[in-house]
Amino acid sequence: MIASERSGAAIGHDDTVRTVTDAERRARLAVRHALAPGFQVGSPEAVTEAVTVLHATEPPSPYLSCRARMLSPEIADLDRALYDDRTLMKQLAMRRTLFVFPRDLLPAAWPSVSARVAATERARMTRDVVRAGLTDDGDAWLDTARAQVLAALASAPEGLQAAQIREAVPHLAVKVTTPAGEMWSGPRVLTQLGASGEIVRGRNAGRWATSRPLWTLTGHWLGEAAPAMSPAEGYRHLVRRWLFSFGPGTEADLVWWLGSTKTVVRKALLDLGAVSVALEDGSPAWLLPDDLDEVPDPGPWTALLPVLDPTVMGWQTRDFYLGAHKERLFDNRGNAGTSAWVNGRTVGCWVQDESGRVEVRLVEDVPPAARTALDAEASRLTAWMDGVQIRTVYKSPAMK
Repeated sequence: MIASERSGAAIGHDDTVRTVTDAERRARLAVRHALAPGFQVGSPEAVTEAVTVLHATEPPSPYLSCRARMLSPEIADLDRALYDDRTLMKQLAMRRTLFVFPRDLLPAAWPSVSARVAATERARMTRDVVRAGLTDDGDAWLDTARAQVLAALASAPEGLQAAQIREAVPHLAVKVTTPAGEMWSGPRVLTQLGASGEIVRGRNAGRWATSRPLWTLTGHWLGEAAPAMSPAEGYRHLVRRWLFSFGPGTEADLVWWLGSTKTVVRKALLDLGAVSVALEDGSPAWLLPDDLDEVPDPGPWTALLPVLDPTVMGWQTRDFYLGAHKERLFDNRGNAGTSAWVNGRTVGCWVQDESGRVEVRLVEDVPPAARTALDAEASRLTAWMDGVQIRTVYKSPAMK
């Protein structure tokens, strides 16, 4: 691999570098993400493996992401994986976002992407409590809060809700306003402890479309967890999983997705022996060395994906599937609303009416057969949700 390619410089017209067209990228997306007929899978674990991790910022999204990719999806399937078998886990990680991780990927996340979030949270909280006049030693304040929360959870193996922890730990009875006018309260300590891997979100005391987690010690929930990797090993494992699910991807895609740095990404790519390819527009991108063969078109397909679905949010540069629709399908902070897909391209969104019926809203014309397939999928989704209304704060302009 030449040095200019490793640095992310333009590839130019090197005929030895394979070009991956936008059409092939859409085919890869359909196959790898278990969206096209014939490639859907049988379990939430297989869905999560297909897309590396599931976005879980909004409670319904993991369920709806699984539903779109499973052969016979049931709400109980994800509940079983999350709360009974515990093969999947909710974990705060990349870009301070909540994800559903495969259990075997947690030892990679804890020392890398999650540790980065935990360190940022610690710095902000210790600074804020000093500025608010609560203490003159922010680190001591946070260490006391952390120790008291861990002690409270040590005596509650089944876990406690945030309100119960606040009652048990008077140290958390604070409200802090930042110079930017934002406000946070004591239970934010749970966020920092969760990012550091010391506590986890256990069972959900609410329904599937709401979030009322019982926080518990990681050891209580997982038993003997696998030892954490080194930060470099963790990033390498995450980059390898991402490249298989989302490759080819650019250096900028990986930096954004990981919420990390170019230095971290370049080292991981080098350690993996990642191979440079060219995207259709000539940009340099990367594939795993054993994943260079062309992925054939899987044929026509349609899908309705939820807010912040991992497919929609997998890349920083999204033109190959999003086209000119970013301003219609994303909010002004870069969050994806619901999306309607035809053959690897986003063509609209979906909403629910007052009765819970799903309606597709197109942002471009599609062939009649595709519109018929989308409407049929909307009917199936309506029946599957059985009257549950999905509430979201991430409404795109098309949804509004």
